Amino acid sequence: MPIEKTQQAIHHAAADGYTAAADTYARGRPDYPPGVADWLRDSLGLQAGKTVVDLGAGTGKFTHRLAATGARVIAIEPVAQMREKLSEALPQVQALAGTAQSMGLPDASADAVVCAQAFHWFAGAEALAEIRRVLKPGGKLGLVWNMRDARVEWVAQLDRIVNQAEGDTPRYYTGAWRSAFPFPGFGPLHEEHFSHGHTGAPEDVIINRVASTSFIAALAPRERAEIDGQVRALIAAQPALRGKPVVTVPYETAAFHTVKLAE
Repeated sequence: MPIEKTQQAIHHAAADGYTAAADTYARGRPDYPPGVADWLRDSLGLQAGKTVVDLGAGTGKFTHRLAATGARVIAIEPVAQMREKLSEALPQVQALAGTAQSMGLPDASADAVVCAQAFHWFAGAEALAEIRRVLKPGGKLGLVWNMRDARVEWVAQLDRIVNQAEGDTPRYYTGAWRSAFPFPGFGPLHEEHFSHGHTGAPEDVIINRVASTSFIAALAPRERAEIDGQVRALIAAQPALRGKPVVTVPYETAAFHTVKLAE
């Protein structure tokens, strides 16, 4: 796919933000809970001999989990800087330039397609038709999101700081992505949730995590500095965070899957 066409297929917040923040993304994003390994095996059927596509793979944060199943992994990522980070970390994974609307893979070539932290960017008929084309009959589409647990008050305050800058950026929490379903050729969505925590230095698990948010990374330097100042002020005001060398940010992982129906 020509570079200009690929760029046009990516939301401007992702194209600008993830190009600028590939390093911060790799440092600031949380891992996924242990229960995801069982979900990949039991719900998506991933194991040796299977082929899975990591669609919108980013720097490979979830690709590690897919590779651990023993399945052959093909990573599709349109942002070159993110794809380079993935290839450095996982040289055994085939990493290709492409988009959800044009993966460049053969028909019925994958046992599963997984979108981790990604489906909200391209939720729609064109992407789902392309995913359906690439999946084998009976193949699975998996959707995964790691979200801070806003039931904790300081986390809700952090989310309010972040959300003020979102503009027209698609987000998981709005639920708008759900309007893509039901979709012809796919069965119903099945949903599971896992709780876990992201533990580390506040600079990494809070400040770098916020900085890695696409629409914040895409802001002008002065606006990014304002957000950073608000986040640091929140940390300084919270007894659970203030002066702590290590903190834990509570997360909830939502995992969905649907099956491609036989034609």
